[in-house]
Amino acid sequence: MSETRCYPRHVKTDAGDIEFRLMTRADEAAVMEFAQKLPSHDLLFLPRNISQPKVLSAWVHEIERGAITSLLAVKAGRVVGCGTLVRDPHSWSPHVGEIRMVVSLDVRGQGVGRALSQETFAVALGAGLGKLSVQMTVDQQAAIALFESLGFKAEALLRDHVRDVDGKTHDIVVLGHNVAQVRAQMEAYGLPDAVQP
Repeated sequence: MSETRCYPRHVKTDAGDIEFRLMTRADEAAVMEFAQKLPSHDLLFLPRNISQPKVLSAWVHEIERGAITSLLAVKAGRVVGCGTLVRDPHSWSPHVGEIRMVVSLDVRGQGVGRALSQETFAVALGAGLGKLSVQMTVDQQAAIALFESLGFKAEALLRDHVRDVDGKTHDIVVLGHNVAQVRAQMEAYGLPDAVQP
């Protein structure tokens, strides 16, 4: 899963020192506190509302089962972000992983999201996946730009795909990254280590 990465790992950002560590059941209360402080709009691109205890419990179960790897970004003992890699080795797409990421409002624009996305991307590379996807609402321009800077490209627009708590629908954009193709191109150019975890 993350055999090529060692955790915890510390990164300096404009928000200060951030510790990245793998999420476990012991983090459930801290993650619940983090999730419940997120604006509801930020939760729309996740398949389920992680601020609900039963959803969080199911998430932890999937981590323990090995279907999900979640990295927590922790600042001064408080969870300020979460990057998750979801994959299903028993599906028709065992080579595809989905990255899901949310970051606290108070650390946005300070490099935490960039560091977390890069770290989650590295975990995905370490898992040997051939393709990655990420999805978000179309108005999340900073998040879209962040993933585009990692090589993701828009692949689909899902109109009126999610409905917020007020009943308003929102479009979702799906970005994809063909890791296998990029690896093959780098190897063809004599740069086999360019796409490494």
